Amino acid sequence: MVQTPTAPRREPPAARWREADVGGCLEAVVEHRADGSTLLRSTEALQPFPARLSDRLAHWAATAPERTYVARRDHGGDWVRVSYAQMLQRARAAGQALLAMGASVERPLAILSGNDLEHLTLAMGAMWAGVPHVPVSTAYSLVSQDHGKLRHILGTTTPGVVYASGPEYARAIAATVPADTPVVLGHGELPGREARSFRSLLDTAPGPAVDAAHAATGPDTIVKFLFTSGSTKAPKGVITTHRMMCANLQMLRQCFRFVADEPPVLVDWLPWNHVFGGSHNVGLVLYNGGTLHIDDGKPTPAGIGETLRNLREISPTIYFNVPKGLEEIAAAMDTDADLRDSLYARCRVMMFAGAALSQAVWDRLHAHAEAATGARVRILTGLGMTETAPSCTFAVGTDVASGHIGLPLPGVEVKLVRDATTGGKTEIRFRGPNVMPGYWRAPDATRDAFDDEGYYRTGDAVRWIDAADPQRGLFFDGRTAEDFKLSTGTFVSVGPLRAKIIAAGEPCVQDAVITGLNRDEVGALIVPRMDELRRLSGLASQASMSDVLAAAPVRDFFQALADRMWRDATGSASRVALLHVLEEPLAIDHGEITDKGSVNQRAVLARRAALVDALHDGRDERAIVPRRG
Repeated sequence: MVQTPTAPRREPPAARWREADVGGCLEAVVEHRADGSTLLRSTEALQPFPARLSDRLAHWAATAPERTYVARRDHGGDWVRVSYAQMLQRARAAGQALLAMGASVERPLAILSGNDLEHLTLAMGAMWAGVPHVPVSTAYSLVSQDHGKLRHILGTTTPGVVYASGPEYARAIAATVPADTPVVLGHGELPGREARSFRSLLDTAPGPAVDAAHAATGPDTIVKFLFTSGSTKAPKGVITTHRMMCANLQMLRQCFRFVADEPPVLVDWLPWNHVFGGSHNVGLVLYNGGTLHIDDGKPTPAGIGETLRNLREISPTIYFNVPKGLEEIAAAMDTDADLRDSLYARCRVMMFAGAALSQAVWDRLHAHAEAATGARVRILTGLGMTETAPSCTFAVGTDVASGHIGLPLPGVEVKLVRDATTGGKTEIRFRGPNVMPGYWRAPDATRDAFDDEGYYRTGDAVRWIDAADPQRGLFFDGRTAEDFKLSTGTFVSVGPLRAKIIAAGEPCVQDAVITGLNRDEVGALIVPRMDELRRLSGLASQASMSDVLAAAPVRDFFQALADRMWRDATGSASRVALLHVLEEPLAIDHGEITDKGSVNQRAVLARRAALVDALHDGRDERAIVPRRG
């Protein structure tokens, strides 16, 4: 049965909203099939898109040659700008040099660097020459002690050239890069190893080789390999093609219609080894002829200052961040009207990814927007992943709230499959031109990733916001692989329970890892925000984490949290009977956390199995038990 969409549900006109022309994913056709699955597709068709993302670079270099494509502060000072014409020139030179050094599909370019002008130049040069690039998390080189994930990524892709931004990568290179692999260095020298300078690549004269290589590229040419975080196994290399990226960027253009009239201006820190920063944000700017200001800030108490400085100076038209970053910015705007007014001066929409945004922060952002402009600014949500380049669904209306993920983008086919083995949860699956062909050199993982109709199996669960009105869209319902049964056979839905704990624990709880598999009761390992706990404790800044957690105000806070979670529970599946606040930080080496701050439930539970046993067996002296009276 095919359900024809009714008129989209609109919020009553209680709030005034800044104008933002959106579309593409406001309505869907819903088809209920005899096998119990449900199909969704946008009522708006996907419009034609270019065969290659490099065509957009050539287009803007010809039509807006002097417009800034990317800018970054020079050692924290003035902005250094690279125009579209300059970037095309740099890309052709770098592409010629990479080909001369032996880079190819089988021997791609690996990039060990944060976001900078050199990194983007090499990515554009590799793309122009038909050479995939492999952006690698800086944490795998600079934070990791064993370089295990870096070794795995380089072993899987066998790079022909490795770029590192500076000598700080010397130890990682020595541990993982074969001696006969050419190394390019952004600045400085590597002890005991010859390295070519980045500047020498720019001095290369483009010739027939790079022109022929570019002419040979097409929709199925690989642009890059993006590696998953390795939440359950070793990181997998997602093959990312021109077709995937161009299709998804055209989908975004149809959802963010306003970018066609006003090229987007971004101030962005999100790392390019992740799909949100590297494909979505960088691609959105390139596809629509906008300007990207590279933000060297980070969403931490120590790093947010640089972000705030940049936002006071540059007013973005769209603002992207992770929830923690938006939380820090909302708090700063409480006492900084200049920051608030600059951020909202021309911002049409905001968007977050990586985790859920608490409704409390959401409401504060609306209040700041109203104070600055007299109107609210839409906060968009959606669902996407590395394997889909990334966006598949969006919620773009004015009635969006935390947990909403909306309806399919034009060109994306959605299949909803109910699975009795996961407590009757519904998995969302995707098919479309933005979906990967597979994982690099991993045929078994590729086969397992798709169902028999070619839909990518996400492992994400969803439900209708309102089953009687599907046009209101879908709600994120956690990861099917994270859910578990108590000893009673009751299913525990981890995602929604985590969200409740995080919201109730504002602002001291970063995340929660839910425990209780085959146990009688639900427990939670609390990942704290130590900066907030230090403030709450009243102790000196040099106090140990142990002393902070033992401070009376901190213990009282978490006791109150435990009591509230117990009191507000609706059944055994949501009744948290035990809390433990983690003292040892989550470790990136063990896959417990990503460099964006996303927490891996399964990895934490596996590494801290003894702690979980102690918590549930009554042997944890630091367990917090709710007062059940």
